[in-house]
Amino acid sequence: MTKFPMTVQGAENLRAELEKLKKEKPAVSQAIATAREHGDLKENAEYHAAREQMGFLEGRIQDIEARLSNVQIIDITAIPPGDKVIFGVTVTVTNCATDKKVTYKIVGEYEADVNKGLISLTSPIARALIGKEVGDIVVVKAPSGDVEYEIDDVQHI
Repeated sequence: MTKFPMTVQGAENLRAELEKLKKEKPAVSQAIATAREHGDLKENAEYHAAREQMGFLEGRIQDIEARLSNVQIIDITAIPPGDKVIFGVTVTVTNCATDKKVTYKIVGEYEADVNKGLISLTSPIARALIGKEVGDIVVVKAPSGDVEYEIDDVQHI
């Protein structure tokens, strides 16, 4: 079975979401029971909405449990700091063409959120950065064309 890398923070976030969803289930079950008491289920919008919500909750709980069972949690703070880009590090790069600095944290697929600066290990920029060191120039194959970045800083946070 293939294990997927995940940061400690990503695993904690998933566990917290799982607990929250499990705590919501009794309330949704009660809403289904209450709506069922209102009579004809064919035209009972409350009943159908509650059933749909329960289906969503159960599906999301199963999804999170499956993800957590297939992850390899990597604590980047336990790895001796260095200048090499590896999974879990926070890396600051400068676009060579525009001199714009950007900071990314390289995380697992399930926790990626580019709006928060979390990029997936499988993203083009992360694949280009992995294994390189501070001062290296990397070329990222982007849909709009090749983009060159210089690695400015690597942090184990």
